[in-house]
Amino acid sequence: MRDDDIAFFRSLLRQRREDLRLQSGASAEKRKPVELDQQSVGRLSRQDALQQQAMQNAQEARRAGELKKIDAALARIEDGEFGYCAECGEEIARARLEIDPTVARCVDCVD
Repeated sequence: MRDDDIAFFRSLLRQRREDLRLQSGASAEKRKPVELDQQSVGRLSRQDALQQQAMQNAQEARRAGELKKIDAALARIEDGEFGYCAECGEEIARARLEIDPTVARCVDCVD
């Protein structure tokens, strides 16, 4: 893979990582424990708040998983292994990397 391609994907991955971190920070308040004070909040409002909290926690888990994949892809860039299939060693198609630059396998090696 050419140096300018590597620079493009490195920049793309770093920007996505920063976006995810900003999203995580913005949703931190919504992931806090829900107050169960029956004097100030009705039962349906509490259920809605709990559901919203659960959805935010699930979204945070997805972000954490994506951050791990991004960090792994950046490590492959530093190791000179980015763009090559982790299973067969063949080059991963640029179009595939443009769709998801965190992939570590070519189309032929994906389950």
